[in-house]
Amino acid sequence: MELVVSFRKRLRDFTLAVDFSVRNEVFALLGASGCGKSMTLKCIAGIESPDEGRIVLNGRTFFDSQKGIDLPPQKRNIGYLFQNYALFPNMTVAENILFAAVGTKQEKLETMREYLARFQLSELEDAYPSELSGGQQQRVAFARILSSGAELLLLDEPFSALDSYLKWQMELELMELLHDYEEAALLVSHDRSEVYRLANRIAVMSRGNIEAIDTKKQLFRNPQTLAATLLTGCKNVSAAHVEANGHILAEEWGISLAVSENVPEKICYVGLRAHFLEYCNAPGENTFLMEVVQVIEDTFSFLVMVRRKGTTAKPLRWEVDKAKWHAVRAQELYLHFPAEYLILLEK
Repeated sequence: MELVVSFRKRLRDFTLAVDFSVRNEVFALLGASGCGKSMTLKCIAGIESPDEGRIVLNGRTFFDSQKGIDLPPQKRNIGYLFQNYALFPNMTVAENILFAAVGTKQEKLETMREYLARFQLSELEDAYPSELSGGQQQRVAFARILSSGAELLLLDEPFSALDSYLKWQMELELMELLHDYEEAALLVSHDRSEVYRLANRIAVMSRGNIEAIDTKKQLFRNPQTLAATLLTGCKNVSAAHVEANGHILAEEWGISLAVSENVPEKICYVGLRAHFLEYCNAPGENTFLMEVVQVIEDTFSFLVMVRRKGTTAKPLRWEVDKAKWHAVRAQELYLHFPAEYLILLEK
């Protein structure tokens, strides 16, 4: 399976310009609301049309501006899970699934029964969407998509309408579904943890542009750009430049840091994720005396805001589990900035 996407579309505030390919994997578009993620899915599905470019699935052209090709949605064989699920309100659960099923009448009925059972919907087959909970509606939407034999799944913020417990249950179900699904899926989300758990590769989007594409582990280790660093959840970022001794100066933190790799020639920023800061008993390389500015209790950890002792520098966030913080609680303490976890950025 291969999906090739390369197009441009002018939106109100910016131009959406995407260029990527997907092969037998879960591919995620990660970005803030309004950056163009959902519009990308709509263009792939045929709900919206790009201004120029190409969209090709398994050698079949969906859109080609030069050749004048723009297939309607019903000819693309794509399963699209909308944020609001888009179930037919005048159809029962069974009828919604049956509507999308393919094959002979008997095959459609067998497919409907299969997916009613698979998604624990058999007792609800005569219910209408308005009588279902959000989680039940989502299961119906998944069943309807899969019963259509879609070559590609498009998942647009699939958990946004669910509470935290139900969201986790549905995420587990989606993991199993995607594991068994032999085609590709595109997942749109603003939740970095969600896409990390579900996706193989991630593209970070900002104002219509793809900032970075990589495997999830490599992307979180090396986000490549400032926008990607922030979108992948790094809370500590400072403007930076190279010093004469080869160290980098984190200007906003007031700290000179040794690095474990070659410094980019045009380094502009340095980042460090909050959980990588390490408590130490004494000073040393990349270890500094910090003063505590604020302590914020989170559900299972403390968020400790610190800055270089004796300065008015921008505070950093240190995320530490509760037991450790209770053991080391102090107004001043030494923290180590591991060189191997520093994120060095040119833009």
